[in-house]
This record gives sequence, structure tokens and C-alpha cells, in this order.
Amino acid sequence: MGEAVGSMLASAVGVAISPLTLIAVILMLATPRGRANGLAFTAGWVGTLTAVVAVVVTAGCGLGSTGGLSSDGRMATWSSWLQLALGVLFVLLALRQWRGRPRTGHVTPPPGWMRAADRLTAARSAGLAVVLVAATPKNLGPAVGGAASIAASSASGGGKAVAAALMVLIGSLCTLLPLGVHLLGGDRSGRVLGEWKAWLAAHNVAITTTVLAVLGADYVGDALTGLA
Repeated sequence: MGEAVGSMLASAVGVAISPLTLIAVILMLATPRGRANGLAFTAGWVGTLTAVVAVVVTAGCGLGSTGGLSSDGRMATWSSWLQLALGVLFVLLALRQWRGRPRTGHVTPPPGWMRAADRLTAARSAGLAVVLVAATPKNLGPAVGGAASIAASSASGGGKAVAAALMVLIGSLCTLLPLGVHLLGGDRSGRVLGEWKAWLAAHNVAITTTVLAVLGADYVGDALTGLA
């Protein structure tokens, strides 16, 4: 099980470090329907991430009777090629993110859903979470890569299940932490979350670029090692 957990840890952290997701949750929690929308968003995020991880782990384990390993005990070739493709994608996304950063004196308008956060319903909040997981390369890529590494590990079926559950838990911290502050922080929660949002908005590009670049380098390195 240790191998499965270790192989997915960087990917899970990559999913969790999601400034856009954190900002979305904080904006929702500040609205009149904040608690209901925050809970719905978190449920949508956890449910979608669970589905993605479960599908990839199940499909990956089904590619070989040895649990994702080649006959001589090395990591399966399919996993290495997938890691290589994702690693290159992350590097390209990091370059695009950095090149598209706002220039000095230029203010980029927020997405339309952010401006309409106070009009979101619980159903739309959950739907937004689904989109942010399943249709955003920054989140979907590490989720798929981490789940594939679990499937390709030599852990038992139970060990892979535990690793998958831990991956979902770690990857969902970007929603669970602000929700926990809102529910348990009392009167201070608004000020704390507001400070988080301001800091994340100011450093969104730098954080996202760094995460993508680190993940890209990690994936490419692991893939080349596996294919060598």
C-alpha cells in the first residue's frame, strides 16, 4: 500500500492546490445561501473526483492480470506513456499560464460565474464543481495521473482502495478546508476566508504555473525512468 500512496501523493497535492477552486468556494460561502451552496459544491467536487479516480484505477487494474505491472515486475508501459503525455501537457499549460498572465496595470475581469456567485443555487453549485473537476485540465490531469499510478502499483486490491480514498481526501482539501472554517470558525470565519481569497487572487497565476511546472517535471521524469 505504501507504494500506491507514495506514487499518487504529488498528484493529490496538485489537485488540492487549486486557487480557482478555493476562490469559488469562498465566494459561495459569503453569499446568503452560502452554507447550502458550499455543502453542495463540496459534495459535487468529492463525488466527481471519486468517480474519476475509481474509473481510472479500475480500468488500469484491468489492463493486466499482474495488477498493472509488466511480466518482469516493472511499471506497466501504458502507465509510463500516460505519465509522459500528462507531463508534457502540464509543462505546456504552465507556459501558457505564465505567458497569459496579466501585465502590470492590466486587470483581468473575473469569469461570469464568479460575478454571479450570489445567484447560484445548490444544484448549480454542485454542477460547477463537476465542471471544475472533469473539464479543467489543471484538476483532471493530476487526478487521472495519480489514479493511474495507483493502478500500476504492486499494492493489493485493498491497498489500492485505501490509496484511492486518501487521494480523494487530499485532493478535496481545497473545498473541505474553507467549508470547515465557515462552519466552525464562528464570527472570525468571514475575515479569515476574505484574507485567503485576496491572497489567492493576487498570486493565482504564480501558484498555478508553479504547480503545473513541478507536476510536469515529476511526471516526465517518472515516465522516462519507467520507459528506460
